[in-house]
Amino acid sequence: MSATRSTLRGAATVTAGAAALVLLAAGAASAHVTVHPESYAKGATDGVLTFRVPNEEDNAATTKVQVFLPTDHPVLGVLVHPQDGWTAKVTTARLKTPVKTDDGTITEAASEITFTGGKITAGQYEDFTVAFGQLPDDAGQLAFKTLQTYSDGKTARWIEEPTGGDEPENPAPVLKLTAGDASAAPAKSTAATTQAADSSDSSDSTARGLGIAGLITGVLGLAAAAFAIVRSRKPQS
Repeated sequence: MSATRSTLRGAATVTAGAAALVLLAAGAASAHVTVHPESYAKGATDGVLTFRVPNEEDNAATTKVQVFLPTDHPVLGVLVHPQDGWTAKVTTARLKTPVKTDDGTITEAASEITFTGGKITAGQYEDFTVAFGQLPDDAGQLAFKTLQTYSDGKTARWIEEPTGGDEPENPAPVLKLTAGDASAAPAKSTAATTQAADSSDSSDSTARGLGIAGLITGVLGLAAAAFAIVRSRKPQS
């Protein structure tokens, strides 16, 4: 009897540990606002950025999205792609340091894009696409701090910039700027960029799903093994 109890305790401990891993994996899959593609060449021209906004609330819809663009390293020539059901407002700000371009000196640039009027319900996401004329060539990355407002009044603040360690709890969408030929940087159409983002996120989601499914299968296998051991130790009649 004591051996059987020991076996059960051991199986329960392993099963509980595996279940905890399942929960951790599910938590890691929790989504936040991201920007696609993840990188561009410094000084890239005529490109497209897509901001993916998932709804993380079960009982509220996302009704407002505010994307803040850095003005210390400005993104020039911002244009917003029309989004069904949404109204976009672009706010500009005067630059502390004007930017010289082939077309002249730029003294103002977009500082905020606000999307209102639409809804992102539970289990859904929305892609907001923005075209740009030129990215800065004097920065290693751009953080697009984002506020996501829900129908119940709650606001998710995706404003924390990475510091080189673990990912922040509320990370801002970050675009990495790499060294290279700016003319060779991706300058895809809106459809191509969105499709690429969908494909990338779909692959990530599939991988996470397979991982979680594997862990669940492992838990069920351990439980079945424990049951089989207990049955084998029962006295034969």
